[in-house]
Amino acid sequence: MSLQKIKTMVRKISEMLVDRPDKIVLVDEKRDDTHIIVLSVDKSDVGKIIGRSGQTAKALRALVNAAATRLGEKVLLEIRE
Repeated sequence: MSLQKIKTMVRKISEMLVDRPDKIVLVDEKRDDTHIIVLSVDKSDVGKIIGRSGQTAKALRALVNAAATRLGEKVLLEIRE
């Protein structure tokens, strides 16, 4: 699995969770040896991505971490509105 496939996975899952999938923006940033996938969604959809007590965001981050581990990379998911 490549970094692009991880971004595609995050996009597809996010599209299923939000009301405004057309407003999803994914940007890949690199800081030191860490890739950061920045997920931006419409302000009205932030709560849907974060979930109750952060459970949805935690699950998304766990998936990203598992995929990144297979790549031997460090990848973080950052959620912004």
